[in-house]
Amino acid sequence: MSTAQGARARARIEVTSAIKDEARRQLAADGAAKLSLRAVARELGMVSSALYRYFPSRDDLLTALIIDAYDSLGEAAETAHAAVADVGPLRRWVAVCEAARGWALRRPHEYALIYGSPVPGYQAPDTTVPAASRVGLLLMGIVRDAHRSVGVARTPIPAELRPEADRLAADLAPDLPAEVSVALVAAWAQVFGLIGFELFGQFNRVVEDRETFFRYSVSRIGHGVGLVFPGNP
Repeated sequence: MSTAQGARARARIEVTSAIKDEARRQLAADGAAKLSLRAVARELGMVSSALYRYFPSRDDLLTALIIDAYDSLGEAAETAHAAVADVGPLRRWVAVCEAARGWALRRPHEYALIYGSPVPGYQAPDTTVPAASRVGLLLMGIVRDAHRSVGVARTPIPAELRPEADRLAADLAPDLPAEVSVALVAAWAQVFGLIGFELFGQFNRVVEDRETFFRYSVSRIGHGVGLVFPGNP
């Protein structure tokens, strides 16, 4: 790459970063539904036609912000998991969940973008899936490791749920029992539901010691997916 090409590439990265930063500021101030390329361009002192060279539409900018948010969340969870890699599965599970909660509390508007109300007129493309899957795959990996080593407990499921359980297992984790796959999907919804309840105010005047409550709750959810190990938490 020539010196001129390198300079242009660096300039593009810097401008792209500035656009995203301003868009995040607008998310915090007005919400995702009101995000406007024209408003972003105006705040940055750019003409709209120049900004369109970086993001052809509002949806393209939203997609970039969503991928960044999921990747940031995933990185936080993976870093926390790496720090406790030598402890038991349940403690690893709790560490990942607590890292997700901590990220959400630090970056509430980005959490709202990916786990809040859908943005009218926007449908996330498949390109968001790898980033969106990072925390779920990490939690699934903890359960998979436990299944291969000390084993996991299986909670019986009703007969009418068996076809869906088998489908989920085939799609998500063919190497895990179907009962565990069902429990993992429920756990994913429960963990992020707890975070959302705290972040969006549903726990106001209900739960006061939210950190301790969250740790207890996600521990119980971990038990629900089969991470029950007497003497080996």
